[in-house]
Amino acid sequence: MQIGRVLLLMMTLALAPSAWAAERTLTLTFGENIRRFHAQDLLARPDARSLAIPNDLSYRREMTYRAVPLLDLIGADTLDGVETLEARASDGFVAQIPAEKVRGAAAGGSVAWIAIEDPAAPWLHLPGKDVTGGPFYLVWENPERSNIANEHWPYALVALTGVAAPVDRWPQLAVDPALPVNAVEHLGQASFIRNCLACHRLNGAGEGDVGPDLGQPMNVTEYMTPVGLKALIRDPKSVRTWRAQQMPGFGRDQISDAELDALVAFFTHIAER
Repeated sequence: MQIGRVLLLMMTLALAPSAWAAERTLTLTFGENIRRFHAQDLLARPDARSLAIPNDLSYRREMTYRAVPLLDLIGADTLDGVETLEARASDGFVAQIPAEKVRGAAAGGSVAWIAIEDPAAPWLHLPGKDVTGGPFYLVWENPERSNIANEHWPYALVALTGVAAPVDRWPQLAVDPALPVNAVEHLGQASFIRNCLACHRLNGAGEGDVGPDLGQPMNVTEYMTPVGLKALIRDPKSVRTWRAQQMPGFGRDQISDAELDALVAFFTHIAER
């Protein structure tokens, strides 16, 4: 019995380094160009530096990281012509980040950084969670310059992939082309892609697995009233609560009342289509 336990422990210790390395790998995929970086690789880069984020979105406090600029890591030439960066986290969160937001750093816009958690100096646990935001976390310097969305701060990051724009990838997100360009459904579509698609699919469109599909088997407007849906988006716990609840509320600084109306109109439009 004891010998078996010792052998099991030895096998576990032997496998631990490779498992640790796999968990701390960031994969960048742009076409056929696939690169993988370990945390120690990024920490050793000459462009890695100490970066202070005054009001970190996820930690809700000032944080200081060792980080590398994302545009330099990818390469401006590699990013040229890319429409969207798909940022995949280990918890099922998959954000669709417009590539122009990252390219904008070269013209004075917000600067995207990959923060790297040093295993010798782990970060704090995220508020209300028993895990840190590592091993990789996409953070933004001066996010107000480029109107960076809250969903564009993915922590527990494992991969960044260059992909087409969401509507081109998933036609089921498209609104009726006969609608005028200033129709509220267009605003609602943009709001869904910006704020909801990272966690929720819509009629199968999307990659996120954190929350349920909002289009199938029934559209969300078919089992929730507009009042209830708006309340859920503003403050989920005011509508329903459960132990594993993860969805944050979206304040008016993130989704205005007009945009919220447009988002509900978009859901209704998709249900009718």
